[in-house]
Amino acid sequence: MKQDLRVTTIQTDLYWEDSAANLAKLEELLWEEELDTDLILLPEMFNSGFTMNQKMAEVMNGNTFRWMKQMAAQLKTVLAGSLMIKEGGSYYNRLIWMKPDGTYSYYDKRHLFRMGKEHLAFHAGDERLVVNLKGWDICPLVCYDLRFPVWSRNVVKENGDLTYDLALYIASWPKSRMHVWNTLLAARAMENQAFIIGVNRIGEDGNDITYEGGSKSFNPKGFCIDDLGTAEKISTTTLKYEDIVNLRTKFPAYLDQDKFEIHYDLEALT
Repeated sequence: MKQDLRVTTIQTDLYWEDSAANLAKLEELLWEEELDTDLILLPEMFNSGFTMNQKMAEVMNGNTFRWMKQMAAQLKTVLAGSLMIKEGGSYYNRLIWMKPDGTYSYYDKRHLFRMGKEHLAFHAGDERLVVNLKGWDICPLVCYDLRFPVWSRNVVKENGDLTYDLALYIASWPKSRMHVWNTLLAARAMENQAFIIGVNRIGEDGNDITYEGGSKSFNPKGFCIDDLGTAEKISTTTLKYEDIVNLRTKFPAYLDQDKFEIHYDLEALT
């Protein structure tokens, strides 16, 4: 049996397009908590807010990347969050998965929020990422990806196992659509028989969009096991792998899932 996994979500307001202020605030919050955790999750574009201003872009190994590397090493935990990255002449809403030893993986947001003109500012990713932590297979995703169940689908591998045990959605999800957020997080847990965690910000951004948090964790049956409410809060949840084993053993619905392939025109999304 795999070990239990401790996951910490950071629900906070963000300074608009002020990387230095955001990193300073987050660092203070993290040190105040004296966290004992395996993974810390930050909101989408945690160093700037959800902006399309390409002047906020950094390069890989830039200031925010180095800050993540330093914090992961000092806290001895994995740190995950997204920021705007410029690479090869294109811009990405890129989730960085930073490990304490300084090695990292990344995922480029697949579904770009066209209602916010994100598809005009960023280049869409075309590959999912699955990382391993304490034996857990984890699929990190970003915000608008939550609305697309095919991309989130927990596919059965050739060995008969499911692709992931936990999916993460780091987000800037507006207050006006919280019903969708709550409903789809629970649905993703139930249909994929996996733990689901969504981390969202609070406050108001530079476009006068209001966010009320609602960061939540769901077990594989779709029941909420942690709710951060609407205030600034840091919460650590312990996920028990036996909950996955028990459900998949007693109710192996995943064995009857439909097989499919994803076909898309990446250029149409950028």
